Amino acid sequence: MTCAINNVNWPESFPEKPEVSVEVSNDHEALYLHYRVRGEQLRAVTTEDQGPVWEDSCVEFFCQVPGDKHYCNFECNCIGSMVGSRRLGRAEEVVPFSSDEMGTIERKCTFPREAFEEKDGLFAWEVELRIPLRLIFREKKPAFPQTLKANFYNCADKTKKPHFVSWQPIDLPKPDFHCPQFFGEITLL
Repeated sequence: MTCAINNVNWPESFPEKPEVSVEVSNDHEALYLHYRVRGEQLRAVTTEDQGPVWEDSCVEFFCQVPGDKHYCNFECNCIGSMVGSRRLGRAEEVVPFSSDEMGTIERKCTFPREAFEEKDGLFAWEVELRIPLRLIFREKKPAFPQTLKANFYNCADKTKKPHFVSWQPIDLPKPDFHCPQFFGEITLL
């Protein structure tokens, strides 16, 4: 399944629209995400996991198991630094994944894991993630449903041209990706 991440939800304030897509696949052990991004500005200041990667050139995946009130967020900047947690909302019942859990997420990025300040120009970059299903389903051998509620995002909060684009549209007055009510559905194989 390939998804275009092309909804500019706040065009008056944040009109920037990079070209972004994500290819999604899975096996019985993991979910695989392959993001491709092409746009202006490139920033990667955060080098540690659980740091503010959303301020950099970043791709994100939020998902929710049908029937579960909590959801997971996986956010990765262009050099592979990540944020991951299970939560009820933006600031409600947030349980960050441990460093051991974060270490189970395999990452392959266009750029090495070295910080750099914002660069101007036109850039193409990719991020590939292998997320163990046990992080999403919280079981050692998950018996998972055939669908997940989800949304995919691309953002860069602290660049000269900040942007907040999504796969599924978000109908809120200001940028906020922590909104499961706007998740779409993805099918697992």
